[in-house]
Amino acid sequence: MTGLQRARVADGVEVLRLDRPDRRNAMDTATLDELLTAFAELAADETLRVAVLSTTSTRALCAGADVAEALDRAGGIARMERFAQVYQALTDLPVPTVAVCVGNVVGAGAEFAAACDLRVAGDNLKLAWAGAKLGVPVGPARLVPLVGLSRAKELIYSGRTVGAEEAGRIGLAERVVRADEAEAAAVELANELATRPGEGLRRLKTMFRDYEDLSGRTARENATLLDWQRYGAGLPQGGMRGGR
Repeated sequence: MTGLQRARVADGVEVLRLDRPDRRNAMDTATLDELLTAFAELAADETLRVAVLSTTSTRALCAGADVAEALDRAGGIARMERFAQVYQALTDLPVPTVAVCVGNVVGAGAEFAAACDLRVAGDNLKLAWAGAKLGVPVGPARLVPLVGLSRAKELIYSGRTVGAEEAGRIGLAERVVRADEAEAAAVELANELATRPGEGLRRLKTMFRDYEDLSGRTARENATLLDWQRYGAGLPQGGMRGGR
């Protein structure tokens, strides 16, 4: 069963909808593989102007990793490798990206939102970098450039929940709308961007990424994250078999 829907909703605008509503779009290995395939195809699509990362349910963009997924130690490492590849691929997409931030946007969901260029928040937003509660070494690479070092430290260390109003106030959301209107607002924003010259959009995307060294920052954080999964505590896995 697929965990991802895709639609070309307008000239140059692609919407990817996470579709595991029963798990609040918590990421399992199969869905991460689908995302990797989609991002590779989009990266090679010269007609693409803007990509929108959305959800089929306003309850969540993504509630993090699916810790109920039955994995042995090797499977847990392989899934973390996919997370690292997805973070890198989303950061490196050559066109502007817009995240639809509704409901739970937690852990990996918060990372997806921060990796996108722009964010539209629904009024039911519950955004949190919850990884510190499990010792997960993730967050600074993408959050610091968005909100600054001091605020990023507070959000990541505390793991507290950020609502829609605060997200807009601190620069984590460009627009705040009703949850059931968030995807439409994101597509409206994407359509507006898509009217710009495509070559210019791609050049600007590269400039923003290079000036902040976002690809390099993400790669360095990914290396730390993978070491933690291989040699440290790692994310818990449901039904884990075998020793660490």
